[in-house]
Amino acid sequence: MGMSIDKKRAVTLALIACAVLAGPALAQGASDTQTFINAKDIKWTDAPPSMPKGAKVAVLQGDPGKAGPFVMRLKTPAGYKVAPHWHSQEENLTVISGTLYLGMGDKVDPKSEHALSAGGFHFLPGKVHHYAFTKVPTVIQVNTNGPFDMTYINPDDDPQKAKK
Repeated sequence: MGMSIDKKRAVTLALIACAVLAGPALAQGASDTQTFINAKDIKWTDAPPSMPKGAKVAVLQGDPGKAGPFVMRLKTPAGYKVAPHWHSQEENLTVISGTLYLGMGDKVDPKSEHALSAGGFHFLPGKVHHYAFTKVPTVIQVNTNGPFDMTYINPDDDPQKAKK
């Protein structure tokens, strides 16, 4: 019923990474204040270590390391892939630019994939197994509740494993 030590360690590392990312979030928009951010003023940082290298994130509002709502953007290069995984919280995904491909399930299955172009939206319930990839540079906005987590279906797909 409980999590393995490796899973607990991965979740803890992801939460620490998100807490580190929260520093820019506080400068961009604290939860109890109005926030105005133009695209040119967004502060991008490297994505947390729980995500494949190459992506950038910007926390626009809230703190992904704490319980409560937050808004972040994810900027990916062309050819970016995130292996099958799940999050404990539901997510509202909006494509800002490019195209995001989402597939459902524990394994990559082209029959389950949906392409979402700029302006597209997807509601993803918590704990739904899914994967994502891009063919062109893509920016998505994620509205969700923290703390943010990511659990890979196959633990070997977790980019943090490669560092060990």
